[in-house]
Amino acid sequence: MNISVVISTHNRADSLERTLASVRKFAGEIIVVDNSSTDGTPRVAKQYGAAVYTRPNNLMLNVNKNYGFTKATKDWILCLDDDEVIPNELVSELKDAIGRTDVNGYWLPRKNIIFGKWIRHGIWWPDRQLRLFRKGSGSYPEKHVHEYIQVTGATGILTNAYVHYNYDTLAQFLDKMQRIYTESEIKKYEAAGYRISWRDAIRFPASDFIKLYFAQSGYKDGLHGLVLAILQAFYSFIIFVKLWEKEKFREIDIPVQHALEEVEKTGRETAYWVTTVKMREAKNPFVRIFQQLLRKIAHSS
Repeated sequence: MNISVVISTHNRADSLERTLASVRKFAGEIIVVDNSSTDGTPRVAKQYGAAVYTRPNNLMLNVNKNYGFTKATKDWILCLDDDEVIPNELVSELKDAIGRTDVNGYWLPRKNIIFGKWIRHGIWWPDRQLRLFRKGSGSYPEKHVHEYIQVTGATGILTNAYVHYNYDTLAQFLDKMQRIYTESEIKKYEAAGYRISWRDAIRFPASDFIKLYFAQSGYKDGLHGLVLAILQAFYSFIIFVKLWEKEKFREIDIPVQHALEEVEKTGRETAYWVTTVKMREAKNPFVRIFQQLLRKIAHSS
C-alpha cells in the first residue's frame, strides 16, 4: 500500500518484532526512529526491512515521532507504537481508507490488552486514536505525552481496531507512571500556574476511581477493572504529591472538621454512583424507578 508505517521505539526489541511482523505484509515502507536503544532494537528493525534513524531518547516522546513523519516518502502515514499490532481484518479497511480523496486522517479504535485481558470499559475502549493521516497534513503538538495527532482537513472513523499490548506487568505500569506520564502531567499543571489545595489529595484519586469504576462501567471488567481503577487513583495521588513536592512540601494546616466535610462529600458522590449502577443493572423496571428515586433524593441532599 501507499503507506509509510512510522514507529518510535526505545529498548523494545521483543515487542517491536511483533509489531513489525504485523505491518510488513502491507506497508509501502517502514520507518523506525530508534531512541538510542542498547538492546539490539535497531538490528531487529533492519531484519524487517525498516529504515532506521537514531535519535536521542527524548522523554517528550512525540518529538521523535514527528521526526519520523518527515522521513516518510509515501502519501499516507500510519503511526504506531512499538507495542501495537495491526490485525488482518484492519488491513483491507486501511486500503479502502487511503483511496478516498475527501479525508486527510482517520481515527482508529484501539484494543488495550492489560495484564493479559482486553479491557472493554472505562477509558480503555474504544480509545480511538488518530493514527492514519495524509503525509504533510498532520503532526503531534509536542506539548504532553498523551496527545493526539492534529490533522488539517476532514477526518473519518474506521471500524476495525488495532491492538495495544499496553501493560504486561505491574512493573511496566509503575515505571511509565513515574518516568514519563506523571512528569508530563506535572508540566501541564505548572504551565497553567496551578497551586495545590490539600483537598486535591482526596479529590484527585477519589474522582478518578469513581469515574473509571462506576461512571464508565469499569466494574464490568471484573478484578481487572477494579485494580485498574485503583491504579489510576494512585496515579492521580502521585501527581498531587509531586505537585506538593514542587512547592517544597509547604506546611498546610487542615482543620479536622474540614477534612471530615471533604470525606463526606466524596461519600455522597460515591453513593450517587453506587445508586446509578444499581439502577443500570436492575432487570426489574420497578427496581430501576426506585433506585432512580433514591439517587434523586441523595443528589438533592
